[in-house]
Amino acid sequence: MTTAWFVLAVGSERQHGGNDGYDDSPAAHYSWDSTVPQHANLAAGDVIALWDKKMLLGISVIERIDIDHAVKSSYFHERCGRADFKRLKTGELKWWCNKCRMRFEEPGSRDKEVTTYRSHHSRAWQDLRGRLTGGEIRALCDKPTSQHSLRPARWERVRSALLEAGARVTVDTADGARAVILGGHHRAIVRIRRGQSSFREQLLAEQGEMCAFSGRSPACALEAAHLYSFADTGEHYEYGGLLLRRDLHRLFDLGHITVDPSNALMDVRKHIRAYPLYEQLHGRPLTLALRPQHRVWLGAHWDLHRTPDITV
Repeated sequence: MTTAWFVLAVGSERQHGGNDGYDDSPAAHYSWDSTVPQHANLAAGDVIALWDKKMLLGISVIERIDIDHAVKSSYFHERCGRADFKRLKTGELKWWCNKCRMRFEEPGSRDKEVTTYRSHHSRAWQDLRGRLTGGEIRALCDKPTSQHSLRPARWERVRSALLEAGARVTVDTADGARAVILGGHHRAIVRIRRGQSSFREQLLAEQGEMCAFSGRSPACALEAAHLYSFADTGEHYEYGGLLLRRDLHRLFDLGHITVDPSNALMDVRKHIRAYPLYEQLHGRPLTLALRPQHRVWLGAHWDLHRTPDITV
């Protein structure tokens, strides 16, 4: 069973236990800490769906989770010791305690060491603002009456709800991203599948006689590249391939040319840039518009060939 997580993203209002809130960017990363229920249960490969209590904002797949430690300040009403309060807009006493039902001047504070978590999920992000209502989301959660910020659900149920809402591309992107992340990064992520003529014909029909890196090229000079290890999955994923000129495909296979998933620009290794033909590609965008699925596969290739221990 695949887990999906509905996580609350309501900007500066997202707090837990009267803390200072979290630094979130819904399309890229989400933060929480060990004071939050379910804090250690999210994992790379899980589907993450962000919502703001009223509606769905978007979904993606967790690429990785950064774990660290920090000292966190939490705040409380000194009269009752509870953190159930809010700031008021008017009056000299700026705070209201929901427990004591009274105004007060300033909350007390205490520091606590916590484990911090930040998910990264930008590559497969799909903006789906309003496709599901808050009520529909609550019904999909394993515990519909939960008030927690992190709420698990079965991906199969969420998947069906998204399909009914007309989000086929989103579902396919999420399934493809999970295949990359859960399958690991193998040295054979990009392969030519000789004899896969139907796959190449499909790419030619979609992309035309166009090398994704260099531009227009004769069809006879273009090869069809799977952007994942076809031998491992045995499946063709929609938008899981590019047409590449033969020499560029070889350089891509070797990791001498990669695509930075943060800006979709080509990155050519320094020793390859000694050749003017390839130097001109460095820092340039691809010649076709990338789909979210392309970004997922190209991101896995980048992770494989541009890790910190590789000298470029």
